[in-house]
Amino acid sequence: MFNDSAIAALSMQAEGCARRVAILDCDLHQGNGTASILADEPTICTFSIHRKEASDLDIEMPDGVGDADYLDALEQGICHALAAAQPDLAIYLAGADPYVGDRLGRLSLTKEGLQARDCKVFELCRAASVPVAVAMAGGYSNDIADPVDIHFCTVETAASFWRAAQRPTSLPAARQI
Repeated sequence: MFNDSAIAALSMQAEGCARRVAILDCDLHQGNGTASILADEPTICTFSIHRKEASDLDIEMPDGVGDADYLDALEQGICHALAAAQPDLAIYLAGADPYVGDRLGRLSLTKEGLQARDCKVFELCRAASVPVAVAMAGGYSNDIADPVDIHFCTVETAASFWRAAQRPTSLPAARQI
């Protein structure tokens, strides 16, 4: 099996780009490969907000959970994962399958809830001074426009956080003439 997030984390370590990595898996399905592959890697923390193979930190979501409960659990889980891992890099798997219209998902998040999820991940990582690599994941709606919209919104949200990080935190004092 090929597991892009596990390979990316291990490659970043091998290349000396990161000592510690947190994988923040917000895809609803099949996080078991990442957790299994990295189970014996103490410098890589795996966080999953779905139910499969045991990660370093798992949060099981009941069927039909909506935006507010999901976002509360997500914030607690990511805060815990970032504190425990003390990562130099976070790899964020931004699944579209928690969406209420997903055929295979069983959660009830709205598109606004998924955008709030993206913002929460980026905010928490920024607050911890941890750079984030984003990978799109999941999305099985009958209408292909739904996962496309969700993934596009993730890219827009990531770009807005990146642009904000590039702005100076204070403006230089005006020169007197």
